[in-house]
Amino acid sequence: MKSVQDTLYNWLTIKVVCDARPDDTAARDTLNLFEDMIAELHLSNIEVTKDDVMFYVSYQQGEETKKTRYPQELIEVMLNQINQEPEKYENYPIEEEE
Repeated sequence: MKSVQDTLYNWLTIKVVCDARPDDTAARDTLNLFEDMIAELHLSNIEVTKDDVMFYVSYQQGEETKKTRYPQELIEVMLNQINQEPEKYENYPIEEEE
């Protein structure tokens, strides 16, 4: 069984990238993958807030509302890496078939 904590961590990490890079097709595809995993885990009503140090995620699993938190520096590590070396993370548009 997939870990809820790991799935939410990975989803939030790529969501931060997607929010900062809305035209990044690879990030969007990855986000969709993690959203499918979230659905398989029967998680809903996901809400994310943050302060200067942490991201806070509340969600519903069945009838129960749960909360978890992640250090901001861990969640933003991928986005920071992309921003430091953008040439390694070039976005390639999807070619349309004729």
